Amino acid sequence: MADSSFDVVSKVDKQEADNALQQAVKEVEQRYDFKGVGASIEWSGEKIMMKASSEDRVKAVLDVFQSKLVKRGISLKSLDSGTPYPSGKEYRIEAELKQGIEQDMAKKITKLIRDEGPKGVKAQIQGDELRVSSKSRDDLQEIISLLRGADLDLDLQFVNYR
Repeated sequence: MADSSFDVVSKVDKQEADNALQQAVKEVEQRYDFKGVGASIEWSGEKIMMKASSEDRVKAVLDVFQSKLVKRGISLKSLDSGTPYPSGKEYRIEAELKQGIEQDMAKKITKLIRDEGPKGVKAQIQGDELRVSSKSRDDLQEIISLLRGADLDLDLQFVNYR
């Protein structure tokens, strides 16, 4: 019998993120408390740039964007937002969507699988994702629940289950 396997990935659907951003733009343009404070949110290359005239207002723009991401099913663990910083007469926040599993986090996950998972489960790092394989499908299910329960600062998806 061949090994069963699945891939552990951390990806954000770019289209859903763009839809969330567009909804946030509409809300920022229409809300009364954002009138006259120069509040805006937009793509700036691969990053998301939020601007407003005060630190509180720019944090409110970030809050609006986060609520739109959650409604679209994107975990806030995949949003890496910086702290507000002054730029001229306005405050800005740069946020970035995390894609892929970084090397040190991948090593941490494979160590967790080795230490706490069932015996006979193999995990190997393949670029920015992880392949987990075992002879038993039940062991793979156990690994999925182990990783879901682990307190990792990463939004994980499990794909290519075969």
